[in-house]
Order: sequence, then structure tokens, then C-alpha cells
Amino acid sequence: MVIFDCNGVLVDSEPIVSAVLAESLSRAGFPVNADTLARRYHGRRAADVFASIEATIETATGKKLPPNFASGVSVETLRRFRTELRALPHVAHALTWVRGPKAVASSSPHDRLRAGLEAAGLLRFFEARLFSASDVPNGKPAPDLFRFAAARLQVDPASCIVIEDSVPGVAAAVAAGMTAVGFVGGNQMPGRLAHDLVNAGARTVIADMRVLKATITDIRGW
Repeated sequence: MVIFDCNGVLVDSEPIVSAVLAESLSRAGFPVNADTLARRYHGRRAADVFASIEATIETATGKKLPPNFASGVSVETLRRFRTELRALPHVAHALTWVRGPKAVASSSPHDRLRAGLEAAGLLRFFEARLFSASDVPNGKPAPDLFRFAAARLQVDPASCIVIEDSVPGVAAAVAAGMTAVGFVGGNQMPGRLAHDLVNAGARTVIADMRVLKATITDIRGW
């Protein structure tokens, strides 16, 4: 089983997510740079991100985020996904080349995960094999999500290859007993990220989805 992260691996969603969050925080009176948010919360699930941001704001200012802040961010993110989101280069070809069942295990909530894949034209490759960190007690870097996906799919974690673009994601895959492949093709600083992914436990790192099939074949020893 090949399990893909979604954001930054299949779809170019990170810039949209960070921009919407930064704009929403600025309107609420807490200005922050989108790039700063992207670096700080890369690979984390939305609930954990909101909790961390609220705790940071409350500690620094004694204030709280407005009521319904998270739901407002979610609505705007979904709206922009449906009109702006695109698949990363060569992803559709890579998914066609990789034979056998494939799954997605993402930090995104289910509505955002499905909307993103649908907007990018990729939902057909995965059918119902979509797993969200909303389904488990702990998000990445905890192994909960990947273990949950393997259990639901009735596959041995040791037989799973995970394609991830974040340090928390790679750490989660390794902790779940899976082989992690780092992907840096959607990142603005691929060299730095590649170094971080290897340190987190990625077996190898790729920057182009056109080499994914050969990479998986090499790992499997075919």
C-alpha cells in the first residue's frame, strides 16, 4: 500500500491555507506573515494549529480569537480550494503509474481533504481510501493516523510506503513502522526541507513525481 499525504504532496494547497489563515488573523487584530505560519505549522492538523495560535495570542496579549474564528477560516479555505487549487506537477501521471491500491492520510479535516482532491481532479485515484487526522486522538507527528489507516485497510504497516512533505508527517510514518519517502517538489526551499526530512527518518527524498514509480520499485526490491 502506498499512502500519500495530501497538502504539498498531491495538491498545492499550502500557500492557500497559510494565506487564508494570515488574512483572518490580521482582520482579527493579530497580524502575522503567511510564510511564518507555513514554516511553523507545516504538516500539523487544523485543530492543533488553532489551539497553538490561540494559546500563543492569549499568552502574549491576554486576548482570545473571535468566536467562530476556526469555522470562518474553514469556510474561506474551502471556497478558495474550489476555485484556485491545482494538483502539483506530474501527480496525476504518478498516480496512474503506481499500480495497486493507494490511500491518502492527511492532517486536513475530511471536508477540506475531499474538496481539495476533487478540485484537483485526483479524487478518482483513491475512492473511499481517505483518512483524516480528525479521526484519531493525536495528529502528526504521532503515529495514530497512519496506524488507523493501516488497520482500516487491513495491511501490515511494514508493507506501507508513505509519501510525505513535512517533518511531522515523516516522523509519524516512521513511528507507525512504515517506510517514509520525502517529497520536496512543492516547497520553496527544497534543499533545506530535504535535509530535515532525512533527519526525521525519510529513507529517501524526491523532488519530481516522475521518479516516484522508480523510487517505490527500488524500495520494494522489484
